[in-house]
Amino acid sequence: MLNRLTGSRQTAKVSRTPGRTRLLNFFTVASGGRLVDLPGYGYAKAARSAQKDWQRSVNEYLSKRDALAAVVLVTDIRHPNQAFDVDLIDWAVASDMPLLVLLNKTDKLKRNAQVQALRGIERITQEMPSVDVLLFSAQSGLGGDAAVAWVREHLVSREE
Repeated sequence: MLNRLTGSRQTAKVSRTPGRTRLLNFFTVASGGRLVDLPGYGYAKAARSAQKDWQRSVNEYLSKRDALAAVVLVTDIRHPNQAFDVDLIDWAVASDMPLLVLLNKTDKLKRNAQVQALRGIERITQEMPSVDVLLFSAQSGLGGDAAVAWVREHLVSREE
């Protein structure tokens, strides 16, 4: 997803196994600002204790980072509305933090299933003006242009 957003296949190392990001990884954007890849732990093959450590570091980063302009939550469209996803959406709304939810891996589902998943999360977020939702595929590029535009908009608005 980071590689798709930056337009470079070498921004971030890609693994076929979920949960390989174990630390906060910072990427400077040429046009200004930074993207930060946070550990994901929903489907990581790691001990519960490691996942709790990741959750603590993510929570600390999100709650104490004054320069944070927006958050992009990448979810697997085949497993929507996981507890962590809902918690992060609730946190973003309570914090008045712009949030983009990317329903990733849309290429793994047929169009009808994609639309059903999109409608499901839109029902949850319909009265949350700071939350946007996009169908996305890092593989095929679906939603890539819209995601890039959203990130750029929030990087620029933070600088103003």
